[in-house]
Amino acid sequence: MIKLIKRKAITPYLLSIHNSYRTLKKTFYFIRHGQTDLNLRGIVQGRGVNSPLNKMGIAQAQAFFDHYSTVPFDKIYTSTLLRTHQTVQGFLDLNLPWEQLVGLDEISWGIYEGKEQTPELLAGFEQLVAAWRNGELDVSIENGESPHELMARQQVALDHMLAQTDEKNILVCMHGRALRIMLCLMTGVDARYMDDFPHTNTALYKLLYDNGQFEIVDHYNTAHLEALINE
Repeated sequence: MIKLIKRKAITPYLLSIHNSYRTLKKTFYFIRHGQTDLNLRGIVQGRGVNSPLNKMGIAQAQAFFDHYSTVPFDKIYTSTLLRTHQTVQGFLDLNLPWEQLVGLDEISWGIYEGKEQTPELLAGFEQLVAAWRNGELDVSIENGESPHELMARQQVALDHMLAQTDEKNILVCMHGRALRIMLCLMTGVDARYMDDFPHTNTALYKLLYDNGQFEIVDHYNTAHLEALINE
């Protein structure tokens, strides 16, 4: 059984909107990175594993680009990890402005980064996720991050993106677990319900930011993947 660590309690994060941001209107396109071989093999892949996309992941990235290349993005944001960079490479090739933010990195899975999902490890993950569903959001795997710790650095990333007043249409590429928690942070949903937000590689969540609030206007859109699924 995985040893769970109770981290130092952190005040739950709710998106703090600076008054100067309240008059801004922005449209955010949040996607998860494309598939990697470690995804396919069930290897634990968090902030501490920097793997590239596989052939399917590259095809997913191309499908997303083909579907959304006409959106007039003002800025591309990614995590610091290679798999997010490769996922938006088509947009970067258009010489769009790009910035990497550590606040968009995946959650750290601690001592289980890069390990196979054995029955024992999977049982431990279920124990961890059950604790999170129970509202124990300061709990993590040993040497890993808790949801509240992740939300602390996500808050910094969100504040930074909102502060860029000349950016109206923004593409953000990040990671599965981190995206679920980010959606809770933006919409004010209690993070214990993070798993209510499904995700798959390159699935899209589109959010409007207006009057200091985020609204999801396109929920888990995978239309661009239909051709790949039907192959």
